[in-house]
Amino acid sequence: MFDPAQLRTFLAVAQTLSFTQAAHRLGLRQSTVSQHVRKLEEAADRRLFVRDTHGVELTEDGEAMLGFARTILEANERAASFFAGTRLRGRLRFGASEDFVLTRMPEVLEEFRREHPEVDLELTVELSGTLHELLAAGRLDLVLAKRRPEDSHGRLVWRDRLVWVGAERLRLDPQRPVPLVVYPPPALTRARAMDALERAGREWRIACTSGSLNGLIAATRAGLGVMAHTRGMIPPGLVRIQPRAGLPELGGVDFVLMYGQRDRAARGPAEALADAILAGGDRLQRP
Repeated sequence: MFDPAQLRTFLAVAQTLSFTQAAHRLGLRQSTVSQHVRKLEEAADRRLFVRDTHGVELTEDGEAMLGFARTILEANERAASFFAGTRLRGRLRFGASEDFVLTRMPEVLEEFRREHPEVDLELTVELSGTLHELLAAGRLDLVLAKRRPEDSHGRLVWRDRLVWVGAERLRLDPQRPVPLVVYPPPALTRARAMDALERAGREWRIACTSGSLNGLIAATRAGLGVMAHTRGMIPPGLVRIQPRAGLPELGGVDFVLMYGQRDRAARGPAEALADAILAGGDRLQRP
């Protein structure tokens, strides 16, 4: 028998790749998080994480445990909801960034709709910067998006790195400006790419602008230029640009959940969807 509390802790560490961030998300002490992981590893008789001075990584057994943990916790939540006899109702305005177009987000939303059929879910897919603005204006109740560099709030879902990606046959000329494939403002990846190149003293030019992830992917696959993208969500047909190309590091990126403040009636549905996203967050990190 695997302890649900230990499984929740395991998922939090797996998604954030940080014992500290997992403790913050769960409201636990870091020593408690370590204890939960150790006990789960003992119960499974497998090592689930590799920990060193550089960070935390899942082992192969840890990758396998992800699916089992999510399934067990989802079954536990369904049983608890059934016997509690409470049904969520109301309207939930949810915003998700363009990053999730090619992920398994539809599965998470489908399961939420099946578990809470009386919640009217309204989905908005936009750039992270735009979603921040809509949330501040009271037009969304829950948002899953990249955290802005100047912000510290938001419920961390997972942490990753931004990398340069392009077509496999693309070759960059170091003597010419870097051709960029970017979202329009206020896209966070656009600003990060331009700032990194300017700090490195590399000239750049805009080769393609599109508000659609599919549009950016098409342009990048065609060899028009390079784009900044989350490492764990690189679209099929594109590859990471190797360091020998001389492009600067882009740094880390946090994906967070943020709640609206104006519609208290949506708080219950928003919490339920947030829990579903946190439980299935690993499905959103891979195309």
